Amino acid sequence: MEYSILIEKIDDGSLPDGYYYAHIPALDLTTHGLGIENARKAAEDLAKLWIEEKLANSEPIPRETESYFSKIEVNNAIFSA
Repeated sequence: MEYSILIEKIDDGSLPDGYYYAHIPALDLTTHGLGIENARKAAEDLAKLWIEEKLANSEPIPRETESYFSKIEVNNAIFSA
């Protein structure tokens, strides 16, 4: 099975510099790793374990049909801290 992964740099100070989130939208799973490749590997490992657990409990495994990624620009928004 193939799943799309969204990788995003973590810049909020919660982890040291160089860490990335890896999110698998179809499975609603998120993990992280140091560098893009480690985040990707962490996502792959997490997905495998998650799927094995679902199979062991005879639960359905979601399949990704289509995946898209896009960006929007938000101007004139009011942000409060």
